[in-house]
Amino acid sequence: MIVDGATDITTPALVVDLGVLEHNLSTMATAVAERGAALRPHAKTHKCLPIARRQLAHGAAGLSVATVAEAETFAEGGIADLFIAYPVWADPERGHRLQALAGRTRLSIGADSVEGAAALGRALSGTAEVGVLVEIDCGHHRSGVAPRAAVDVARAVAKSGLALTGIFTFPGHSYMPGAATEAARDEAAALSEAAELLESAGFEVRITSGGSTPTARQTRPGVNELRPGVYAFNDAQQVALGTCRIEEVALVALGTVVSAPAPDRFILDTGSKILGADRPEWVSGHGLLPDFPGIRVSSLSEHHAVVNVPRGFDTPVPVVGERVRVIPNHVCNAVNLVDQLVVCSDGQTVDRWSVTARGANT
Repeated sequence: MIVDGATDITTPALVVDLGVLEHNLSTMATAVAERGAALRPHAKTHKCLPIARRQLAHGAAGLSVATVAEAETFAEGGIADLFIAYPVWADPERGHRLQALAGRTRLSIGADSVEGAAALGRALSGTAEVGVLVEIDCGHHRSGVAPRAAVDVARAVAKSGLALTGIFTFPGHSYMPGAATEAARDEAAALSEAAELLESAGFEVRITSGGSTPTARQTRPGVNELRPGVYAFNDAQQVALGTCRIEEVALVALGTVVSAPAPDRFILDTGSKILGADRPEWVSGHGLLPDFPGIRVSSLSEHHAVVNVPRGFDTPVPVVGERVRVIPNHVCNAVNLVDQLVVCSDGQTVDRWSVTARGANT
């Protein structure tokens, strides 16, 4: 990504390279189609209607979201098929919102408990058809039930008067170096086991939904829908995992050197309120500087990113006033910190996209 020509950008800012974004959207759409699966990208990464529409134009079957508020945002923007990939608890307030959503878009919702399914049934009684997918734990050990418990949740869905349309999982344990292949196997095995048990109990399982960005190109048979999200932008975690090349990172935080108090240290204005604070133990630093290989952000304050230059580094370091690109560790968190994304092509600003679903957490 070249941003030197985009002198109209005030830092700190998140900048999207339109060409790289299009490359990422196209290659993932092709890879998923070649595996005979449907692509339902997770929009919690970008929270942005122009990108959602581009994903649909590349053949996505619909979008995944994490919250009712995100679903409301994208439904308002005209997205016609949404899956809330989360075990939604339909309390009365949220239930009214789900009822309204069901009349505006084709809606599917996650459940992973008898109680959760019953609450969805109470909230959505008498509304348009809403699909429910039972969440399966495939080894990440976050939400989701073991495959053998899927039948109980499915029966609760049926008892509630809603339609069971499938099952879903998230192989989040793929977010460790060298773990993607095994996580993809776990994903396929868990979904296959749950589907067999449900079908033996008389349920039709149309959708078996999985996928993370690290596993999307490795998913085994038994998965007919994939929900990667980070792939649209990629980030420093994906570079470290080997999921993408630096050239395939479509979003950077553009910062300015505001201080250089020592020859081996300089400060950028891309603090934790622009980069986010995520730092897995297997990623060195709080952000990757693609134009200075071997250097990472050493520490963060809210508005300071401290870069320590290692001894023996023989490349000239940036000076006060110079702009520097930083790849965030976790792009989903970074995007949720800004109101807009600056869009560049060939080094020039061509658009600014609102992060419409920013903070849509309820």
